[in-house]
Amino acid sequence: MSSTKKRKYNDDYLKYGFVCLTKNDGDHPQCVICYEVLSNDALRPTRLERHLLTKHSDLKDKPKEFFASKSGSLKRMKLDSTGSFAESNQKLLEASYELSFLIAKEKKSHIIGETLVKPCMLKAAEIVLGPESKQKLQQISLSDNTVKRRIDDMAEDIKKQVVDAVKQSPFFTIQLDESTDVAQCSQLLVFVRYIQNETIQDEMLFSTELTTTTKAVDVMAAVSEFFTEHELLWEKLIGVCTDGAPAMLGSRSGFVQLVKEKQPNIIAIHCFIHRQALAAKTLPSELNDVLKLCIKVVNSIKRSALNTRLFTAFCEDLGTEHKTLLFHTEVRWLSKGNMLTRLFELRDEVTLFLENQKSELCNEFKSPSVQVALAYLSDIFDSLNSLNLKLQGGDSNIIYHRDAIKTFTEKLQLWDRKVLAEPSNYVHFPKLYSLSEETRFMDVFQDAETKKKISNHLRCLTDEFSRYFPNSYDDDIYRLATDPFHVNVDTLPETLQEEALDIKNSSAAKYDFEKMSPSLFWVKIFLIYPKIAKKALQLYLPFSSTYLCERGFSAVVAIKTKYRNKLDIGSDLRCAISMVKPRIINLVKSMQAHPSHGNK
Repeated sequence: MSSTKKRKYNDDYLKYGFVCLTKNDGDHPQCVICYEVLSNDALRPTRLERHLLTKHSDLKDKPKEFFASKSGSLKRMKLDSTGSFAESNQKLLEASYELSFLIAKEKKSHIIGETLVKPCMLKAAEIVLGPESKQKLQQISLSDNTVKRRIDDMAEDIKKQVVDAVKQSPFFTIQLDESTDVAQCSQLLVFVRYIQNETIQDEMLFSTELTTTTKAVDVMAAVSEFFTEHELLWEKLIGVCTDGAPAMLGSRSGFVQLVKEKQPNIIAIHCFIHRQALAAKTLPSELNDVLKLCIKVVNSIKRSALNTRLFTAFCEDLGTEHKTLLFHTEVRWLSKGNMLTRLFELRDEVTLFLENQKSELCNEFKSPSVQVALAYLSDIFDSLNSLNLKLQGGDSNIIYHRDAIKTFTEKLQLWDRKVLAEPSNYVHFPKLYSLSEETRFMDVFQDAETKKKISNHLRCLTDEFSRYFPNSYDDDIYRLATDPFHVNVDTLPETLQEEALDIKNSSAAKYDFEKMSPSLFWVKIFLIYPKIAKKALQLYLPFSSTYLCERGFSAVVAIKTKYRNKLDIGSDLRCAISMVKPRIINLVKSMQAHPSHGNK
């Protein structure tokens, strides 16, 4: 069978803007404007003219000399085997990575690259820069599969950087938690804190799906597999922070116990935020009844679309600052306090609205005793919310959280003394204090039961916080870590005393301590005073909460939606929440740069 006839280039084709590019399979026409290389079969006047008219219509009347000058410029440029510019192709590849990284950062669907990002770029380029610039951008590959590959490459590079840094760190700590996503898959997130370049870094170590059960052995198997695959040493692991689930903190077969079999000296931390939320749940029956009533009142208005609209219009007519109430959601840390605060601020409007609606809840809600209890609950949960916010944040540590809890516990005791004083002093409860100044609530405040009810709750909270946050840390080590220049050296372990004296009498160390945070101070002097610095860093390096995991699960919700419930989220999640930047230039250099063929 005869082979297909090969067409030959004719010099006259230059008037259409094409020169000849010779390849192994014959001559190919190359446009001197957009540098596009056509097939050998396109070497015919009609095809070449069609290209000129459709893609460069503004140049159709240019003389042959114009295209000849373009041809001369083209010959002086460096070409690769495809007839395109090697340097330009690398830029296209780099742009493809950068745009894919932005898509992952914003937790968007991969297909948005070719359905929105690229069309927007091309339209803007055509309007602002002209058709020639549009043609260059056209070659950036942003197809669904391409974006996915780019994200996988960048996630792998980020993981490699993190693992290498963890290996080089003298020791590290982890926090981990698991949660169920929209597809009912159990996602395990593990974050790591390590030392790098005299700083403390927090990063996602890995995420994985627990395919069957979520028992401690399953979590341990996933962590062990990652440690083994990447050659991470258990001996360097000094702290583990988890929530209080039995699978994590079970006294016999919990994850922490399994870790202690490999590293007996591990520091196990039950998340401070979870403990604070558990301690805050304590509520005497009288106050709990008022809380339930408040939730009923809010639900009676919010659950009905009609009532919601009527209440909004009612508030607009009265000129109130807020127009809606807030739902109470048990699983959200700040929900209860926010709901009560908004209800207290709109208490008069709610009372009038309930009267107009002839609701059976009206008389009970507007009673003075309920209003006083609402004011107190709003104040105390505002304080609990403020504490909760202090405990949030990814860069906190045991010392910072311990101080916040201790301060709040002592405040509870102070408030209790003020309430029991004669006369009672409610100045630390702004909303309650404002009601105590109103005549209509005088009888309630003069009732001894009101004072007793508030005092009992404050004491219950104090007891619960003391139970959930026992002082389990050595006070001498705590003082050493926070202020090594005023510690009593004689009370320290003998192995630390000499180094403690060296630090205490070092003017250079004192200067550094005054100029930087304590945690970074201990990191800086670790190589000089390793024994005492390691002891101090055992309080600064471990995670004190699973806040990073909670934030990671929020990202999971945004990435794995009901429309993307089949997605393997590992790479997208790492690119979205990691602070480590992928080495895109290295990725580009490691690949053979070539223009996109599927996006022309």
